[in-house]
Amino acid sequence: MQRPARLLAAWVLSLLATAALAQEQAPTMLSGTLAKVRASGTIAIGYREASVPFSYLNARKEPIGYSIELCRALVTAIEDTVNKSLAIQWVPLTSDSRIDAVVSGQVDLECGSTTSNLERQKRVAFSPTMFVSGTKVLVKKGAPIRSFRDLAGKKVAVTAGTTNEKTLRDLSQKFKLDIDLKVARDHAESFALVKEGQADAFATDDVLLYGLIARDAAKAQYEVVGDFLSYDPYAVMYRKGDAQLNKVVIDTFQVLAEDGEIHRQYKRWFMRKLPSGESLNLPMSAQLETIIQTMAVKAE
Repeated sequence: MQRPARLLAAWVLSLLATAALAQEQAPTMLSGTLAKVRASGTIAIGYREASVPFSYLNARKEPIGYSIELCRALVTAIEDTVNKSLAIQWVPLTSDSRIDAVVSGQVDLECGSTTSNLERQKRVAFSPTMFVSGTKVLVKKGAPIRSFRDLAGKKVAVTAGTTNEKTLRDLSQKFKLDIDLKVARDHAESFALVKEGQADAFATDDVLLYGLIARDAAKAQYEVVGDFLSYDPYAVMYRKGDAQLNKVVIDTFQVLAEDGEIHRQYKRWFMRKLPSGESLNLPMSAQLETIIQTMAVKAE
């Protein structure tokens, strides 16, 4: 081989070796959550036990739901980014424990029914909006409660750590309603207070109330009443200040919106029968439709 040819071959081999080395070392350039999950080979996902149909346990005690499926898509995207398969570690959370669990690193993604608001954004980061809800009130049929003003002097169940708890406290103070709030650990316990007669009503996001009623054997005995008392956009929660993870989340939601996966998952969990046999029959709101359409547009 002539000298120029030998030099060219050596140069090409050197380039290939450098490229291969760069690809091999690429994962070491990861930071934050991506570096953490690649090193451990696991990703911790926080879920809820009774947030139907977003995040709850099936008959086999496995986490399922709308939020869970969207988070599984996020895990796949994270695996592609770190170039490694990840085992999911499922971590049960409550409304009260979820934010601290994300901040402390106990979980990497919180996949439940969590409202993204300015106060919480001071501590954690949120994905694009995946659902829009608002506070309403569940009562037994025949109860003399039709609006928040009818809650004056009544015992009202709320779940600890929720925006609904703050909404009811603010309403009670502003309108001098003297509401007796009964704070429960989770949504199932709040609903139980109404069923057992220990509370006159249960205030939380309307979609969660419909989900609880749909799964209850005595569903015909309960109804959701009143106007919306708050605006609650749901999102996946993760650690604040993690630029690499944030990019993966934003990019993944854009793809899920663009190819119609968010719509497909919505239909599966809100319009069709759930694994337990019931159905919410809750069409997508025009507001959420617009949010998803906007999300599907790639940023320039």
